[in-house]
Amino acid sequence: MGTTPETDERSATLHDVVTTEVKAPWSGFATFLLVICAIAFVAAALIRLLGIDGTRYMIATTSLTPYITVLGLLIGLGALLRKRWAIGLVMTLVGVVLVANVVPRTFPDSRPNGVGQPVRVMTSNLLTGIADAEAIVREVRNRKVDILAMQELTPEMVRDLDRAGLNQVLPNRVFLDEPGGSGSGIASRYPLTQRNLTPPGTLQQAGALVDLPGKDIEVVSVHPLPPVVIAGPEAWQRELAGLPVPDSTGALRVLAGDFNATLDHVGITRLLNKGYVDAADQVGKGLIHTWPSNSGIWPPPVTIDHVLVDAKCPVDTVDVFDVPGSDHRAVVTQFVVPRL
Repeated sequence: MGTTPETDERSATLHDVVTTEVKAPWSGFATFLLVICAIAFVAAALIRLLGIDGTRYMIATTSLTPYITVLGLLIGLGALLRKRWAIGLVMTLVGVVLVANVVPRTFPDSRPNGVGQPVRVMTSNLLTGIADAEAIVREVRNRKVDILAMQELTPEMVRDLDRAGLNQVLPNRVFLDEPGGSGSGIASRYPLTQRNLTPPGTLQQAGALVDLPGKDIEVVSVHPLPPVVIAGPEAWQRELAGLPVPDSTGALRVLAGDFNATLDHVGITRLLNKGYVDAADQVGKGLIHTWPSNSGIWPPPVTIDHVLVDAKCPVDTVDVFDVPGSDHRAVVTQFVVPRL
């Protein structure tokens, strides 16, 4: 049976109708998904950019900012490829703003000029005292650590560390060891004087004045309560806010420990705005994760262990490494205490 231009035209029209009817539902569903993604992405970005530490879920979301940034950009670019211009442009522009906040952590900042006393500080969360004490002491020796800040320090762990020889390498100490995960401590090559540098908190945060050759420094072993506990983030917010700011007239200060916060949380940014610098960020290692040490897919690895030093102290190096038996990686940084 032959065809005519009229039947060809009718067939083409019917084909277009059928194609439209088949594709329309999927196209609409895809647009709906993109809208939902855009709303979620913009909401997460605003929480980060406006510095909102609200519920524990919002705080957990903020800790994932680097992942959210990458995911949002990819979805935004995908929306542009599908010619969903409004959604794609919004997500891409917001993603670029987040990139401007996150990517600089991967590039070293210019080191300020400064000469003085080099100091190596190591911080390590000991996971309720079950970390490998011999491995910790070995790292202290091999890396020539001057000051060791410890969190979750138990009486049993103190005995294990001494058996491993910590008291021979770092003989001076301010230990607030307790059973469970609330203990804290500082061990040093140099003489220590205990200082109460933080208000009373849920967990111990040992503080000490370190008698260095030249200008002294004050060190806090930081460990606020995690913000994702069922009781809520109020204790975490209060304890981060209670950390001492740099003292322009007294000793230089160093905050080292498990902050349970990333550089995207307002508690950290407040400290940085007051005059601290994050050592890892200074040398371009600000996105190297510290928890969990076993970097699987879930939970997503995040950077919550930090060494914050007074901005007057030039930072030379930062190393992050696993500690057997602990779920946190240790951080070692070398910086210079200037002769002021």
